[in-house]
Amino acid sequence: MPVSSKRRLVADALRDAIATGRYRAGERLPGEQDLAERFAVSRGTVRAALADLADLEYIATRGGVGSVVTFDGATLDPRGGWARSIAASGTEVTTRILRLERSDDPRLQTELDAAESTFVAVDRLRSVVGGRPVSLERSVVPSVGRLAAAATDGLVDDSLTATIAEAGLVPASAEQWIDVAPLEVDDAVLLDRPAGTPFLRSRRVSRTAEGAFVERVDSLLDPDRFRMHMRFGTAR
Repeated sequence: MPVSSKRRLVADALRDAIATGRYRAGERLPGEQDLAERFAVSRGTVRAALADLADLEYIATRGGVGSVVTFDGATLDPRGGWARSIAASGTEVTTRILRLERSDDPRLQTELDAAESTFVAVDRLRSVVGGRPVSLERSVVPSVGRLAAAATDGLVDDSLTATIAEAGLVPASAEQWIDVAPLEVDDAVLLDRPAGTPFLRSRRVSRTAEGAFVERVDSLLDPDRFRMHMRFGTAR
């Protein structure tokens, strides 16, 4: 079995154990040597699998750090999509797709180290039911599998996260950049705010365990509802 497959096998087994409560919050996982013996893999493979889980925020590694996005104090889970996470917090939101189209961009291919130059762009505006918009998100994803058909067939269950999964892409790591920026005129109109209103600005780039590009999403987030904070922790 290839090393990458062993790494995913270990990561998936530990993720399932955490999700089902076999390992509780704050509880330490078995040591690398114990896990290596249990799964009959090298300690390096175990270490790589643990790094994947840390990137997905299932565990905190010693000295590790990760960014967390919250909405009205509830942590949002990027694995299941923000709309679902916000709804689970008890707040109803609607999502309006502003743009869903394919484009060819060799420069972006180089910037993202993507396999192909054809991408699918998805722009979404999220609003609280009965209230103003709270976020504007512009995503770029590879035009592969079910994603390639999204421009004509729409998103799976109206969800980009579900469509990415249907395309067989599994985000395993991500980088994120966060700052505060004044809204430009066009964005201010969409978000129903005066131009120049300070909003949180985030860019997140995710990749598979093999390093293949999955998604780049640029988000403008209402600072009255969204918060960003960093988590530090020791191995669980």
